[in-house]
Amino acid sequence: MNQLDQLKAYTTVVADTGNFKQLAQYAPRDATTNPSLILKAVLQPEYAPLLKETVAVHRGQPLPQLVDQVLVRFGREILKVVPGRVSTEVDARLSFDTAATIARAHHLIGLYEDAGIGRDRVLIKVASTWEGIQAARALEREGIHCNLTLLFSFCQAVACGEANVTLISPFVGRIYDWHKKQAGAAWDEAAMAGANDPGVKSVTQIFNHYKKFDIATEVMGASFRNTGQITALAGCDLLTISPELLAQLQASEAPLSPALDAGDARQLDLHAVLYNEAGFRHALNEDAMATEKLAEGIRLFAADAVRLDKLIQEA
Repeated sequence: MNQLDQLKAYTTVVADTGNFKQLAQYAPRDATTNPSLILKAVLQPEYAPLLKETVAVHRGQPLPQLVDQVLVRFGREILKVVPGRVSTEVDARLSFDTAATIARAHHLIGLYEDAGIGRDRVLIKVASTWEGIQAARALEREGIHCNLTLLFSFCQAVACGEANVTLISPFVGRIYDWHKKQAGAAWDEAAMAGANDPGVKSVTQIFNHYKKFDIATEVMGASFRNTGQITALAGCDLLTISPELLAQLQASEAPLSPALDAGDARQLDLHAVLYNEAGFRHALNEDAMATEKLAEGIRLFAADAVRLDKLIQEA
């Protein structure tokens, strides 16, 4: 068996792409998108007609609603290929506005429901700011399931679990990027690989905490830089993987065994943790990596959202 098939024995594999024409060959259960991935897709010639067609049908609607129409159209196409769920992201520029995030989520879910797609097949992606987590708390109470993204720290994960969100996406690769940049010439790639990778260690800590304390929120590792990070997290609830890395896993027949185990986690001597708003903000502020990467991630997604706006206006 290739590594991708071996991984599927322990972990739910999710495709991290807006390129739905690539999906079938990897047979993922779910798929995730974000503004950057949708932008990357619509810039490809084979997807440009889909953008133009969607805009033409809904021309005259306010720009934010047009954008949501495009996002949901890609989501609908993805759901024709994957048997599970698609994640569709709320505009990153709303990351610090709880009410606006909730309103945008309602609009996205409404568009899916108008197309005959039930809430059980959609995850609304929201940035793991305090405001985003509170928006997700309210949405989950309504039966709207959420994927909390741009998650870099333990305190974000704890707050998401306490808010009963469906799923979190800790960003392995971006954590790795930060630590590698900080270390500079002193970085030892071999020594910091596998279980020692700082991104892998972050997800492992979160996974163990959730399983120890029976927190139902699913952990989905995301943002991978290499297959070593993926195989070091075999056994995680889900892993969302780019088509490029899915292809590398499919091409390898190296043996793979689970690295994370819920039963083992329940035996660990861990202490329960809870954060109110002040405690959350302090803990996040104390974590320089998480503070910087969260801010940077929101800026990058917001910049791509602006570029997507422009493409839609010009279509």
